[in-house]
Amino acid sequence: MTESAFKGHPTALFFGFTHCPEVCPTTLFEMAGWLKTLGDEGKDLRVFFISVDPERDTPDVMKGYTSAFTDRITGITGKPDEVEKFLKAWKIYAKKVPTENGDYTMDHTASVMLLDRDARLKSTIDYKESPDVAMKKLRLLIAG
Repeated sequence: MTESAFKGHPTALFFGFTHCPEVCPTTLFEMAGWLKTLGDEGKDLRVFFISVDPERDTPDVMKGYTSAFTDRITGITGKPDEVEKFLKAWKIYAKKVPTENGDYTMDHTASVMLLDRDARLKSTIDYKESPDVAMKKLRLLIAG
């Protein structure tokens, strides 16, 4: 995936992983609510959930996970080295953190990136930002 996928439409990007215990499901739930609230006003808005854990987040896993929230969010994953390059290009923090049971979790950037129709970063929506502020930012982005 390249920046060209984000051109021509306002875009919201969120970086996370499907095994996330709180931040990712909360944010995807909120994003689904924003899309519902926007209705036809948000028809041009493209929303992507990009995995920071490609080892576990296969395309099928991502599709199943995002579709549990809404069919408007596209899950993106890839080969670990390609995902790493993409994360670095977007200056996204992501770090594997071992857990006590021999498994791991991921620390990661928790903001939604808002891109204009030219794929330029215009704003962010912070984790747990007020719904009113998030909607204002999305409407400004769409009006572009």
